[in-house]
Parts: sequence; C-alpha cells; structure tokens
Amino acid sequence: MSQPAAPQATAPVPPHTQPYRPARALIGLALVVPAVIAWVWSYVLPTFSTVTRSFQADGPRRSGESAGTANYEAAFTSGFAGQVGFAVLLALIPLAVALLAAPLLAVLADRAGRVTRLVTRGVLALPLAAYAPVAVLLGMRAEGIEDGSLVQDLRSPRVFLASATAQVTAGLVVAVAATLYLSALRRRDPDHRPAPAMLTVGGLLGLGVLAAALQTYAAPAILTGGGPRGASTATPVFTAVQTTFRTMRFGVGSATSTLLLVLLGLLGLAAVALILATRLRIEFDGWRDGPAVREAESFTGRRPLLVGLTAAALVVVLGVTAWASLPWLRNLSSDAGRLPNGVETSTVFANTWVPPLMSTLVAVTVAALAGFGIGALRPLGRWSELLLVPFAPWLFVGVGPLAIAAFERTRELGQLGLFLGLVPPVWLSVPALFAFTLLFRGRHARAGGTGRALLLPALPMLAVTALPTWLAHAQSPLWATLVSRGPDSLTAPALVEMVAARSFGGGGELPLGLVLPLPMLLLFVVLFVALLVGYLDRLAVRVGRPSGTDEQPAGADEPVRKVTA
Repeated sequence: MSQPAAPQATAPVPPHTQPYRPARALIGLALVVPAVIAWVWSYVLPTFSTVTRSFQADGPRRSGESAGTANYEAAFTSGFAGQVGFAVLLALIPLAVALLAAPLLAVLADRAGRVTRLVTRGVLALPLAAYAPVAVLLGMRAEGIEDGSLVQDLRSPRVFLASATAQVTAGLVVAVAATLYLSALRRRDPDHRPAPAMLTVGGLLGLGVLAAALQTYAAPAILTGGGPRGASTATPVFTAVQTTFRTMRFGVGSATSTLLLVLLGLLGLAAVALILATRLRIEFDGWRDGPAVREAESFTGRRPLLVGLTAAALVVVLGVTAWASLPWLRNLSSDAGRLPNGVETSTVFANTWVPPLMSTLVAVTVAALAGFGIGALRPLGRWSELLLVPFAPWLFVGVGPLAIAAFERTRELGQLGLFLGLVPPVWLSVPALFAFTLLFRGRHARAGGTGRALLLPALPMLAVTALPTWLAHAQSPLWATLVSRGPDSLTAPALVEMVAARSFGGGGELPLGLVLPLPMLLLFVVLFVALLVGYLDRLAVRVGRPSGTDEQPAGADEPVRKVTA
C-alpha cells in the first residue's frame, strides 16, 4: 500500500511572482495624500512665496514692483557668504562630537554588554530632556555680565560664540548621535558587520548638523546680537530676520532666505540619495533578544575594562552638559521673578506648550500615515521610496528659512498676537515621515503583510518622533517673537529673552525656570528614558538587502515559506 507523500519544504516564492493588488496600492497612495496637502501648505507655498518676494521691492507690504536681482546683490553685499562660513564654523565642534566622540561611546557601550548598553541609553536621555538653549544661553550671559567675563569674551566674538554653541549642544549631539550609532551596531547574528550602517548614519548626522548650524538663531541673538562691528557673528537666519523685521527690507530678507533654502535643499537631497543608495531601513528585532544576539554579546559582556571606559565617557558627557547648564540650573526654581505686569505664569505656560503640541500631533500623525502608505503598502513596489524624493529638499528645513512667508500668512489671517498665531506653521514633520517610512520598510521586509506584527512595533515611534518635535518647537523663541503683540502673547523663551534685554543688559536674576519648568523636565526625562531603554534599544538601523528575503512588490502578501504535496 502506498504511503502519502511527506511534506516538503520549498524555497520562498520569488517576489516577482507575488500577486499585485491594485487596491492596496491605491490605499497606500491615499494615505500619502494628507501628507502632500500638509507639505504643500507648510513648505511648498511658503517657499514659492519667499522666492517671489525676493524679486520684489522692499517694504512691509507686497507692492508687486519688480526689483530684479537687486535684493540678491544686496544679500551678497551684506555678507551672505561670510554668514554661511561662520555657520559652518559653528558646526565644526558638533561635527567632531557626532562623527568621532559619539561613535566611540556607542562602540564602547555596545561591546561592554547589554546592561551597560541599556544604562548608556538611559543616561543619554538626560541631555535630550534638558534641551533648553535659550535658558542656558541667557544664564551664561547673565553670569558673564555679573562677573565681567562677557566683556573679555566679546573681544574674540566668533571664538566665544562657537565655544558657547558647542557647550550648549554637545550633550544633545552626543545623545542623538550615540543613540543612532547604537541602533546601527545592533546585531542579528555574531557575524554581522555594522560598518556600512555606521558610515551611513554618520553621513546623515553630518548633513543634519550642518543644516542645523545654518539655521542657528538663538545664540547670536542672545550673546552677541550679530556683532560686534568688524567681527560679524551673524548667521543666515539671524540676518534674514533682522533685515526683514528691523529694517523692513522684506525683499532682501527673502533673498537671504531663498539662498539658504537652496543650501538646505541640497543637503536634504544628499540625505535621501544616501538613504536610497544604501537601502537604509529600520528593523524591529523583537521585545526580547534572540539566541543569535545573546551569542554575539556573550563574550563582550565580560570585559570590565570596556564597562569602565563607558562609565568614564558617560561621566564626561554628563559633566559637560551640567557645566554648560549650571547657570540655568541655578535658577530652575525661579519662575516669576521679573515678569511684566499683568502677565500670569499660567498664561506663559499655556502659550509655551499648548500651541506646539497642537501642530506636533497633526504633523506626526500625518507623517505616520504617509510612512505606512509608502513603507508598508508599497504603492510603487520596490520603487516606493522614490515617493520621498519630493519631500527631500525640506528634510532639514525648520521655521527660520520660511519665517517671512509664514509671518505674512499669519498677518493676512488676522492671527498676530492671538493664541492660534503661536501655533508653529508646520503641519507635517518631514523627518518623522522618513523615520516611519524606513521603519515600515524594515517591518515589511521581515514580517510582510499589514497585520499586528507590522503595526504594533511602530506605535511607540509616534512618541519617539513627537516628543523631540514638541520640545524643540516649545524651546524656540523665533516664531513667538515674530507673531506676538505684547508680553502676554509670548512663549516663555521669548518672554524671558525680552525681560533680559530690558533689564540693563540681562544681568541679575531671571525667571529661567519658566523656560523649561521642573515638572516638564522630569516628565521628559521619564518619557525619554522609557523610550530609549524600552523601545529604541529594540530597533536596528541596517543597510543593504534584508537577509533571507527580498522586498515584495506593491500589494504582495507575506511570502509562502512552505508548501505541502
């Protein structure tokens, strides 16, 4: 009597044989539509308005009179090239930190074992949560005025400003960069080589640091005022704002902003080219380490020298952060020392935290939907990531380069001085869009389908992208300074900066505790520690083709691993 044939394992079905589902591809494209609308409103139209304004005659109102290239000639005459050069100078130390110190710390923590790695991630949450540049800079300025060191420092203003910027940003840059490097070092098997992913992360960090330096505003505005004469410490954003809103030369300010947008657009395009060329993706390796990961860490976890070196490096990072933040931390409990008459602490708190929260929730949610549509539903199959290219020129663009156009729009809507006017004019987080797309791309390559295995590991990414966005907008004084019409319509960073400017040069006690109140600081510490240790440690940044599988075309289900006869 014949026996039934035993089941036989076969190779995975090749991706090109997977069925194409137009409905799923259409859903993917539909999920991108809200992001496109928000992108056009927040970036494309303001960019077009800024470019158009740059060719018009100066004045607070649009006259329609053509100025030709006169505004661009004035921008270069006022030193645009020198402003870019000075911004690059400000980026040198942060670049060294991001490309040398941070990867060294990440390698030490990774080789020292799981416990040391988790402790490192937890410690790095402190510089992230304590991001309060205006409070730190104002504290440094106040102490410099009191002890007379500020006069001495201003004799070499460029060196002083570069040093102060490095002090303020060092801890933050180490925290962000080391977190990404640790994800690039995460092993799937003992033979995994993380060097390509490390180099890719380093390239993206370098581009990001340069873009951030080009948009520096708070440091020259608070410490040097863009001067002194003969040694300009102005950056492109600072110059554009001063030219536009101090001298009412909207055309020249728009020309400076347009030139800056071109530079930032090139940096964004370089970043997306690097992402596409390396097939960068973010993979979720599960809530528990697998046997391969434990095997890869088993030997390195017993090296006390590496543990000691990692601990020493973390002490240095925390020491530099605490030393730079000391003038602010001393006044952390001071929240109402010099508030103008009629300004309530509760009003300042609401102005600071509620408007950026509103825009952040919308911007991140829209980015997550689009990232799911591109990375998971794959509307263009293996070419789906090309949908990121139109967004690339604005990947690194903040509020500053588009502030003139956004201000004019807010004025036309009659929202100057109103609570709604304080909402940052950004309704799509382009960095979050890239992050979600890369995460869903990694999940799709490994898990396939669109079920719980694909969606649940991506939910914490909402908090990972929303918290830094919310904190960054809340701590930026620029937008509130432009749209406010009195002290009661200012955010805490802008209000304290105004108080410092009016109090005989900013010396003495300032209500710095308003900028980042202690309860908010503790909240951010707890949330960042939870995300870094509990979630980001599960994410891996990888490049190249996923091992053991290939990307599926649009609408394809998870490959069939076995068939039976």
